[in-house]
Amino acid sequence: MSDSDAPAERGGRGIGIDYAEVFRALPSPVLLLTPDMVAVDANRAYERVSGRSLTELLGRCVFDVFPDNPADPRASGAQALRASLERVLATGGPDSMALQKYSVDVPDRPGVFEERYWSTVNIPLLDADGQVSLIVHRVEEVTALIRARRALGAAPEVPLTVEDAMTADLLNRSQELEELNEELRKAHARAHEVAVTLQRAMLPSTTLPDRPGVAVRYRPATSLNVCGDWYDLIDLDARRLAVAVGDVVGHGLEAAGTMGQLRSALSAAIRATGRPATALTTLAAHAHTVDGALAATAVQVVIDRTALTVTYSRAGHPPPLLAHGDGSVEVLDSATDPPLGAGDDSLPRCESTVGYGPGSTLVLYTDGLIERRGEDIYAGLDRLAHSVERHHLLGPELLADAVLADLVPAPRRGPDDDTALVVVRL
Repeated sequence: MSDSDAPAERGGRGIGIDYAEVFRALPSPVLLLTPDMVAVDANRAYERVSGRSLTELLGRCVFDVFPDNPADPRASGAQALRASLERVLATGGPDSMALQKYSVDVPDRPGVFEERYWSTVNIPLLDADGQVSLIVHRVEEVTALIRARRALGAAPEVPLTVEDAMTADLLNRSQELEELNEELRKAHARAHEVAVTLQRAMLPSTTLPDRPGVAVRYRPATSLNVCGDWYDLIDLDARRLAVAVGDVVGHGLEAAGTMGQLRSALSAAIRATGRPATALTTLAAHAHTVDGALAATAVQVVIDRTALTVTYSRAGHPPPLLAHGDGSVEVLDSATDPPLGAGDDSLPRCESTVGYGPGSTLVLYTDGLIERRGEDIYAGLDRLAHSVERHHLLGPELLADAVLADLVPAPRRGPDDDTALVVVRL
């Protein structure tokens, strides 16, 4: 048996651990759910507290096993749980639910529901691509403590133990905190929507009817953590097209605002100079006057359709790819300089020029297209190069869609980072 086939061993003592049995023996009740909310495993503690055996649980949607009490018009346990599980799928992060009333039907008494209260945490398990593969649904029943809390509020003359009184008070505080967290989630969602709207308003349209040889794709991140990718296309004259892609380090509205300033500044610089390196040198100097602009990256390209050349300069940005007519893919990584503000911005930046032939295609992008958690960025660059090579005969629109399908497969929760992609048929 090879090392890869051997049981996992931890602790440095050479002891093989049966993790399935560890799961079954956990003292906290745990149910494992698929992204479709179907039960695939449960430990003994969950069987005990739920009153359901594995046979009754496995392969069934959790809401079929535990429906709301149809006789209670105010029952909302299933709705609250579904909302929490959907947040986990959308964000890829854990979600702690507010203390929840979720009555459970008594197994041997059809139609009879018992009032019960739960403290619940839903935790995602992510696969190699960062997508939710399973949800750990952990519950603790707190029905007895809720009754103690009621006694504390409704009948102060009824003595409670110090432990019960403290626990009831903590439960009350935890519910208040969860309500505040829900308000924060809503505020973050509103701020993210505003940031994405602002960013889209400042970028050229991804529909370019006047540029049949160009395709643009922009995918905003689902979280509020990033909103700073940009792209730009400018006709310098009848024969030269300037294309730029950039990325701001930052959050939400601040990143979107910084992005707008840098994009405008680079646009003015390339119009004035016509030289990528000179334009980026000017942008680097300007970045010191813009809050949040330092460490931003950008690549500026000028395509000369008469000379059949691509001239480019990079400020810490991933390299463009040039797919030649025969399908070979060239990585344009010769002209490399640090991100804005990361080096001596008084020095001129590098610039390089390459030739191209008929049927060639230029691909520019931001790092959200190629980066993966725990993976070297060069692995993502190789993946992109192979995708471009495989689809190089497609037109720009189809090529852009094919690259996104290869590198950003349709996730349940959306990308972790903004992604901008520009494809130009030369």
